[in-house]
Amino acid sequence: MATGRPALYEVLDDRFRTEKCAAGDLQLETLHVGSRWAEGPLYIPAWRQLIWSDIPNDRMLRWDETTGAVSVFRSPAGHPNGNTLDRQGRLITCEQGNRRVTRTEHDGSVTVLADRYQGKRLNSPNDATVKSDGSIWFSDPDFGLTSDYEGVRGEPEIGATNVYRIDPDTAEVRLVADGFSGPNGLVFSADERELYVSDSRANRIRAFEVHEDGTLSKGRIFAEGAKEGRFDNIRFDDRGHLWAAAMGGGVHCYAPDGTLLGRILVPNTVSNIRFGGPRGNRLFITANDTLYSLVMGVKAAPTAA
Repeated sequence: MATGRPALYEVLDDRFRTEKCAAGDLQLETLHVGSRWAEGPLYIPAWRQLIWSDIPNDRMLRWDETTGAVSVFRSPAGHPNGNTLDRQGRLITCEQGNRRVTRTEHDGSVTVLADRYQGKRLNSPNDATVKSDGSIWFSDPDFGLTSDYEGVRGEPEIGATNVYRIDPDTAEVRLVADGFSGPNGLVFSADERELYVSDSRANRIRAFEVHEDGTLSKGRIFAEGAKEGRFDNIRFDDRGHLWAAAMGGGVHCYAPDGTLLGRILVPNTVSNIRFGGPRGNRLFITANDTLYSLVMGVKAAPTAA
Protein backbone atom coordinates (compact mmCIF):
# COMPACT_ATOMS: atom_id res chain seq x y z
CA MET A 1 0.00 0.00 0.00
CA ALA A 2 1.35 3.41 -0.93
CA THR A 3 2.21 5.59 2.03
CA GLY A 4 3.19 8.82 0.32
CA ARG A 5 6.59 8.65 2.01
CA PRO A 6 9.88 8.24 0.15
CA ALA A 7 11.28 4.72 0.22
CA LEU A 8 13.73 4.10 3.04
CA TYR A 9 15.54 1.12 1.53
CA GLU A 10 17.11 0.55 -1.87
CA VAL A 11 17.46 -3.20 -2.56
CA LEU A 12 20.33 -4.12 -4.89
CA ASP A 13 20.60 -7.82 -4.02
CA ASP A 14 17.79 -10.03 -2.74
CA ARG A 15 19.88 -10.94 0.31
CA PHE A 16 19.19 -7.43 1.57
CA ARG A 17 15.60 -8.61 2.15
CA THR A 18 16.07 -12.28 3.04
CA GLU A 19 18.81 -11.57 5.59
CA LYS A 20 16.58 -8.99 7.37
CA CYS A 21 18.67 -5.95 6.44
CA ALA A 22 15.58 -4.14 5.18
CA ALA A 23 13.34 -5.32 8.02
CA GLY A 24 12.20 -2.96 10.75
CA ASP A 25 11.11 0.67 10.69
CA LEU A 26 9.87 2.09 7.40
CA GLN A 27 10.96 5.63 8.14
CA LEU A 28 13.71 7.40 10.00
CA GLU A 29 13.02 8.85 13.42
CA THR A 30 14.49 12.31 13.98
CA LEU A 31 15.91 12.56 17.49
CA HIS A 32 17.57 15.96 17.30
CA VAL A 33 18.26 18.80 14.88
CA GLY A 34 20.73 21.51 15.73
CA SER A 35 24.28 20.31 15.32
CA ARG A 36 26.56 22.10 12.90
CA TRP A 37 28.21 18.86 11.70
CA ALA A 38 27.36 15.74 13.71
CA GLU A 39 29.70 12.74 14.00
CA GLY A 40 30.78 9.97 16.37
CA PRO A 41 27.50 8.56 17.78
CA LEU A 42 28.04 6.18 20.70
CA TYR A 43 25.34 4.40 22.71
CA ILE A 44 26.28 3.91 26.37
CA PRO A 45 24.15 1.09 27.84
CA ALA A 46 24.87 1.92 31.49
CA TRP A 47 23.53 5.44 30.98
CA ARG A 48 20.82 4.59 28.43
CA GLN A 49 22.12 7.59 26.55
CA LEU A 50 23.68 8.30 23.20
CA ILE A 51 26.49 10.81 22.96
CA TRP A 52 27.77 12.33 19.74
CA SER A 53 30.19 14.98 18.52
CA ASP A 54 29.26 18.36 17.07
CA ILE A 55 32.70 19.10 15.64
CA PRO A 56 32.55 22.73 14.42
CA ASN A 57 30.71 23.79 17.60
CA ASP A 58 33.47 22.11 19.65
CA ARG A 59 31.09 20.17 21.85
CA MET A 60 29.65 16.76 22.61
CA LEU A 61 25.91 16.27 23.01
CA ARG A 62 23.86 13.56 24.68
CA TRP A 63 20.38 12.19 24.05
CA ASP A 64 18.56 10.48 26.91
CA GLU A 65 16.70 7.38 25.75
CA THR A 66 14.28 7.44 28.67
CA THR A 67 13.14 11.06 28.27
CA GLY A 68 14.22 12.11 24.77
CA ALA A 69 15.98 15.13 26.26
CA VAL A 70 19.15 16.48 24.63
CA SER A 71 21.83 18.33 26.57
CA VAL A 72 25.48 19.30 26.30
CA PHE A 73 27.81 16.58 27.54
CA ARG A 74 31.09 18.50 27.19
CA SER A 75 32.09 21.92 25.84
CA PRO A 76 34.74 22.80 24.86
CA ALA A 77 35.73 19.30 23.81
CA GLY A 78 38.77 19.63 21.52
CA HIS A 79 36.72 19.45 18.30
CA PRO A 80 35.87 15.80 18.98
CA ASN A 81 35.14 13.24 16.29
CA GLY A 82 34.91 9.47 16.89
CA ASN A 83 33.91 7.95 20.25
CA THR A 84 33.97 4.42 21.62
CA LEU A 85 34.07 2.54 24.94
CA ASP A 86 36.98 0.58 26.34
CA ARG A 87 36.64 -2.77 28.10
CA GLN A 88 35.95 -1.03 31.43
CA GLY A 89 33.16 1.11 29.99
CA ARG A 90 35.23 4.30 29.85
CA LEU A 91 34.75 6.79 27.05
CA ILE A 92 37.48 6.98 24.39
CA THR A 93 37.39 10.13 22.25
CA CYS A 94 39.37 11.26 19.21
CA GLU A 95 39.94 14.99 19.63
CA GLN A 96 40.74 16.48 16.22
CA GLY A 97 41.45 19.98 17.45
CA ASN A 98 43.70 18.87 20.30
CA ARG A 99 45.38 16.27 18.07
CA ARG A 100 45.04 13.52 20.62
CA VAL A 101 43.12 10.45 21.85
CA THR A 102 41.71 10.68 25.36
CA ARG A 103 39.92 8.55 27.94
CA THR A 104 37.23 9.91 30.25
CA GLU A 105 37.57 8.18 33.60
CA HIS A 106 34.60 7.11 35.71
CA ASP A 107 35.11 10.17 37.92
CA GLY A 108 34.91 12.49 34.89
CA SER A 109 38.62 13.32 34.67
CA VAL A 110 40.31 13.09 31.28
CA THR A 111 43.48 11.08 30.59
CA VAL A 112 45.54 11.63 27.42
CA LEU A 113 46.28 8.25 25.83
CA ALA A 114 48.11 9.40 22.70
CA ASP A 115 49.15 12.74 21.26
CA ARG A 116 52.46 11.89 19.58
CA TYR A 117 54.14 9.23 17.49
CA GLN A 118 57.93 9.02 17.71
CA GLY A 119 58.00 12.47 19.28
CA LYS A 120 55.92 14.12 16.55
CA ARG A 121 52.40 15.45 17.09
CA LEU A 122 49.57 13.42 15.65
CA ASN A 123 47.57 14.94 12.81
CA SER A 124 43.92 14.84 13.91
CA PRO A 125 42.72 11.48 15.30
CA ASN A 126 39.40 10.58 13.72
CA ASP A 127 37.98 7.25 14.88
CA ALA A 128 38.92 4.50 17.34
CA THR A 129 38.08 0.90 18.15
CA VAL A 130 39.05 -1.33 21.08
CA LYS A 131 40.21 -4.95 20.81
CA SER A 132 39.41 -7.57 23.45
CA ASP A 133 42.99 -7.40 24.78
CA GLY A 134 42.39 -3.76 25.72
CA SER A 135 44.48 -2.26 22.93
CA ILE A 136 43.08 0.87 21.28
CA TRP A 137 43.39 1.33 17.52
CA PHE A 138 42.79 4.69 15.87
CA SER A 139 42.97 6.44 12.51
CA ASP A 140 44.90 9.68 12.08
CA PRO A 141 44.04 11.58 8.88
CA ASP A 142 44.75 15.29 8.45
CA PHE A 143 41.12 16.44 8.19
CA GLY A 144 41.33 18.60 11.31
CA LEU A 145 44.46 20.40 10.09
CA THR A 146 43.15 21.66 6.75
CA SER A 147 40.97 24.46 8.18
CA ASP A 148 39.60 25.93 11.38
CA TYR A 149 36.14 24.48 10.73
CA GLU A 150 36.60 20.97 12.18
CA GLY A 151 39.78 21.56 14.15
CA VAL A 152 42.70 23.96 14.23
CA ARG A 153 44.49 24.68 10.99
CA GLY A 154 48.10 23.61 11.25
CA GLU A 155 51.04 21.82 9.71
CA PRO A 156 51.41 18.04 9.88
CA GLU A 157 54.54 16.83 11.65
CA ILE A 158 54.42 13.13 10.78
CA GLY A 159 54.01 13.67 7.02
CA ALA A 160 51.59 10.75 6.51
CA THR A 161 48.10 9.60 7.47
CA ASN A 162 48.17 6.26 9.28
CA VAL A 163 46.47 3.83 11.64
CA TYR A 164 48.01 3.31 15.10
CA ARG A 165 47.71 0.95 18.05
CA ILE A 166 48.00 1.94 21.72
CA ASP A 167 49.42 -0.92 23.77
CA PRO A 168 47.24 -1.69 26.82
CA ASP A 169 50.25 -2.44 29.06
CA THR A 170 52.98 -0.03 27.96
CA ALA A 171 50.86 2.75 26.36
CA GLU A 172 53.26 2.63 23.39
CA VAL A 173 51.83 4.13 20.19
CA ARG A 174 52.74 1.87 17.29
CA LEU A 175 52.12 2.38 13.57
CA VAL A 176 50.20 -0.63 12.26
CA ALA A 177 49.02 0.41 8.79
CA ASP A 178 50.01 3.12 6.31
CA GLY A 179 49.54 4.00 2.66
CA PHE A 180 46.20 5.74 3.14
CA SER A 181 44.93 8.94 1.54
CA GLY A 182 42.56 9.64 4.42
CA PRO A 183 42.01 6.80 6.94
CA ASN A 184 38.70 7.16 8.69
CA GLY A 185 36.40 4.53 10.21
CA LEU A 186 37.81 1.26 11.52
CA VAL A 187 36.29 -1.86 13.06
CA PHE A 188 37.30 -5.42 13.89
CA SER A 189 35.50 -8.44 12.52
CA ALA A 190 33.57 -10.36 15.17
CA ASP A 191 36.39 -12.90 15.59
CA GLU A 192 39.01 -10.09 15.56
CA ARG A 193 40.96 -11.85 12.84
CA GLU A 194 40.60 -8.86 10.53
CA LEU A 195 40.63 -5.09 10.88
CA TYR A 196 38.58 -3.12 8.35
CA VAL A 197 39.56 0.50 7.61
CA SER A 198 37.76 2.99 5.39
CA ASP A 199 39.89 5.37 3.33
CA SER A 200 37.65 8.36 2.63
CA ARG A 201 39.77 10.09 0.02
CA ALA A 202 40.44 6.88 -1.90
CA ASN A 203 36.79 5.88 -1.30
CA ARG A 204 37.52 2.28 -0.48
CA ILE A 205 37.47 -0.10 2.48
CA ARG A 206 40.58 -2.17 3.18
CA ALA A 207 40.80 -5.33 5.31
CA PHE A 208 43.93 -6.51 7.12
CA GLU A 209 44.84 -9.75 8.88
CA VAL A 210 45.36 -9.22 12.61
CA HIS A 211 48.14 -11.14 14.41
CA GLU A 212 48.41 -11.94 18.11
CA ASP A 213 51.39 -9.61 18.51
CA GLY A 214 49.30 -6.63 17.43
CA THR A 215 50.64 -6.37 13.89
CA LEU A 216 48.74 -6.41 10.60
CA SER A 217 49.43 -7.97 7.23
CA LYS A 218 47.94 -8.76 3.83
CA GLY A 219 45.86 -5.67 3.34
CA ARG A 220 43.20 -6.22 0.67
CA ILE A 221 40.49 -4.07 -0.84
CA PHE A 222 37.13 -5.20 0.55
CA ALA A 223 34.96 -2.64 -1.26
CA GLU A 224 35.36 0.21 -3.72
CA GLY A 225 33.02 3.14 -3.20
CA ALA A 226 30.25 3.77 -5.67
CA LYS A 227 29.63 7.18 -7.14
CA GLU A 228 26.85 7.61 -4.57
CA GLY A 229 28.75 8.50 -1.44
CA ARG A 230 32.21 8.59 0.09
CA PHE A 231 33.01 6.16 2.91
CA ASP A 232 33.19 7.41 6.48
CA ASN A 233 32.79 5.10 9.48
CA ILE A 234 31.87 1.40 9.35
CA ARG A 235 30.13 -1.15 11.62
CA PHE A 236 29.37 -4.89 11.60
CA ASP A 237 26.00 -6.42 12.48
CA ASP A 238 25.35 -9.83 14.05
CA ARG A 239 24.88 -11.49 10.64
CA GLY A 240 28.28 -10.46 9.34
CA HIS A 241 27.16 -7.56 7.15
CA LEU A 242 29.40 -4.52 7.03
CA TRP A 243 27.45 -1.26 7.18
CA ALA A 244 29.17 1.89 5.91
CA ALA A 245 28.25 5.53 6.33
CA ALA A 246 28.62 6.93 2.82
CA MET A 247 28.67 10.72 2.68
CA GLY A 248 26.21 11.66 -0.05
CA GLY A 249 24.99 8.08 -0.50
CA GLY A 250 23.13 7.08 2.65
CA VAL A 251 24.14 3.94 4.54
CA HIS A 252 25.54 1.06 2.48
CA CYS A 253 25.23 -2.62 3.45
CA TYR A 254 27.83 -5.15 2.26
CA ALA A 255 27.75 -8.94 2.37
CA PRO A 256 30.80 -10.74 3.81
CA ASP A 257 31.97 -11.34 0.24
CA GLY A 258 32.03 -7.59 -0.47
CA THR A 259 28.80 -7.44 -2.51
CA LEU A 260 26.79 -4.25 -2.03
CA LEU A 261 23.37 -5.56 -1.01
CA GLY A 262 21.46 -2.34 -0.57
CA ARG A 263 21.28 1.09 0.98
CA ILE A 264 19.36 3.01 3.60
CA LEU A 265 18.36 6.27 1.93
CA VAL A 266 18.91 9.29 4.16
CA PRO A 267 17.84 12.82 3.14
CA ASN A 268 20.94 14.47 4.64
CA THR A 269 24.63 13.73 4.15
CA VAL A 270 25.47 10.79 6.40
CA SER A 271 28.65 11.04 8.48
CA ASN A 272 28.55 8.20 11.03
CA ILE A 273 26.49 5.23 12.20
CA ARG A 274 26.34 3.15 15.39
CA PHE A 275 24.17 0.27 16.62
CA GLY A 276 22.71 0.67 20.10
CA GLY A 277 19.63 0.51 22.26
CA PRO A 278 18.84 -2.14 24.89
CA ARG A 279 18.79 -4.91 22.25
CA GLY A 280 21.48 -3.49 20.00
CA ASN A 281 19.04 -3.29 17.08
CA ARG A 282 18.62 0.46 16.88
CA LEU A 283 20.81 2.13 14.27
CA PHE A 284 21.79 5.71 15.11
CA ILE A 285 22.78 7.91 12.17
CA THR A 286 24.42 11.32 12.25
CA ALA A 287 23.86 13.37 9.11
CA ASN A 288 24.63 17.07 8.69
CA ASP A 289 22.84 18.77 11.60
CA THR A 290 20.60 15.81 12.47
CA LEU A 291 20.61 12.70 14.65
CA TYR A 292 18.35 9.94 13.28
CA SER A 293 17.55 6.41 14.37
CA LEU A 294 15.66 3.37 13.17
CA VAL A 295 14.91 -0.01 14.74
CA MET A 296 16.16 -2.81 12.49
CA GLY A 297 15.93 -6.54 11.87
CA VAL A 298 19.65 -6.92 12.53
CA LYS A 299 21.66 -5.77 15.53
CA ALA A 300 25.20 -4.99 16.61
CA ALA A 301 27.82 -7.67 16.19
CA PRO A 302 28.67 -9.42 19.49
CA THR A 303 31.72 -8.16 21.32
CA ALA A 304 34.67 -10.55 21.40
CA ALA A 305 35.32 -12.09 24.81
